[in-house]
Amino acid sequence: MFQRVILIVLDSAGIGSLPDYEKFDDEYSNTIYNTAKANGGLHVPHMESFGLSNIIRDTPIKGVEVVEHPKGFYGKMTEKSNGKDTTVGHWEIAGIVTDKPFPTYAEGFPDEVIKPFEEAIGKKVLGNKPASGTAIIEELGEEHMKTGRPIVYTSADSVFQIAAHEEVIPLEKLYEICQIAREILVTPHNVGRVIARPFIGEKGNFTRTKNRRDFSVKPPKPTVLDKIKEKGLSVVAIGKISDIFAGQGVTKEIHTRDNTDGMAVTLKQMEEEKEGLIFTNLVDFDMLYGHRNDYKRYGEALEKFDQELTQVLDKMTEEDLLMITADHGCDPTTISGDHSREYVPLLVYHKGIKEGKSLGIRASYSDAAATIADIFGIEEDFGAVSFYQELLEGIEK
Repeated sequence: MFQRVILIVLDSAGIGSLPDYEKFDDEYSNTIYNTAKANGGLHVPHMESFGLSNIIRDTPIKGVEVVEHPKGFYGKMTEKSNGKDTTVGHWEIAGIVTDKPFPTYAEGFPDEVIKPFEEAIGKKVLGNKPASGTAIIEELGEEHMKTGRPIVYTSADSVFQIAAHEEVIPLEKLYEICQIAREILVTPHNVGRVIARPFIGEKGNFTRTKNRRDFSVKPPKPTVLDKIKEKGLSVVAIGKISDIFAGQGVTKEIHTRDNTDGMAVTLKQMEEEKEGLIFTNLVDFDMLYGHRNDYKRYGEALEKFDQELTQVLDKMTEEDLLMITADHGCDPTTISGDHSREYVPLLVYHKGIKEGKSLGIRASYSDAAATIADIFGIEEDFGAVSFYQELLEGIEK
């Protein structure tokens, strides 16, 4: 019945803290709900019609109505993995539950990591501490430009980030030293992602560019992406998806500049790839707004995504299924600028839905992978519960 799945991840758009919030200090996190409240409401008619507020019916999202007859299926998914970062979230969506969290470095990276890295690149590093990406380039950008030494920093997530001015360390060289770091960061320092953070400008006016790249640890076992590829179908990775999966299971990778570019590329791939999975990550929610506590622009970005969704819906055929979800939270209204451990929304749409219904609270993000596996006839449940039959029952034959 379905030939193609369009899976869009609104990076960090969580919908309420999980029951184990105390372990992660995320009691008050509720990214979409709190963003809407802080902005006096959200105008997202498409997601509203799919049942976005129906997900949390008792405390609906401000400006988003609970609809009597939703056009989509709706629910929320529980993160079963031990963590709340990008890699863990995306891997679980694709069928891998991570029991052991990736290491984090509240005091910066130890000598056993930094010294081999410095020896390999032939330069000492600057920084080596947890920091905001924008703050650390303002602090150390001038010294970096004078010395050519790369800026290394981390956060509450499992990341080894390398910032460099594009005129001091050209992009290809920056990507090369990130790959060197990736090869050094193996067990026990199996950091989730090495991230290239290029910037331009001068002191007092440094600006990060769109040329970010992520170098992730490889998935420990096959995901639903691998299984789809094995069947000879396309797996189109848009945004940072290919980076997150270290290229595994991907048949085509396309990096994007921002959310709008991500949606434009998704539309173009809908014209070119008629079967398989189109997997898109929209990173601006997280990178530009969540981490910077910019709830106003976070809300505007949700509204813009909903507007751009119009074209996706217009291009969908009777053989398409659309899934919209997230990989974790990053509530821009809380004091923390870090990721938050939250449920993620699950919105599913098909042109033939007679009337949508609740998919409930799913026990794992991997329910998405199990469902996609069923859609493509893959005999793998990823230890999760598919909602494929519920979809079939609600769609006109």
